[in-house]
Amino acid sequence: MSTMVWLAIGSVAAVAALFIALAAFLILILSELGRVGGTPVSLLAKIRMGLRAIEVETGYIPREVSRLNAGLGQVRDGLLAVDGNLGRLAAALQQQERR
Repeated sequence: MSTMVWLAIGSVAAVAALFIALAAFLILILSELGRVGGTPVSLLAKIRMGLRAIEVETGYIPREVSRLNAGLGQVRDGLLAVDGNLGRLAAALQQQERR
């Protein structure tokens, strides 16, 4: 056989070996991905369930924030009134001390 035939056979064998190695690694990767996220008890399924639980538990926050802001606005107004009263009280006490 000529050198060209041997080179062709060698090239075909190298390409076949490359494809076999690629297929083997893809199968290994798929099996690993299956363990991570392919079953209902997999890591990704547990993460998804946890995120859903967080979404459900925090779903009321947008509705309650406006009520909280309104309540805090009333607290602010009350504290401003207390601040004004304390300022007037301090001024009255200073005037009393001067007499």
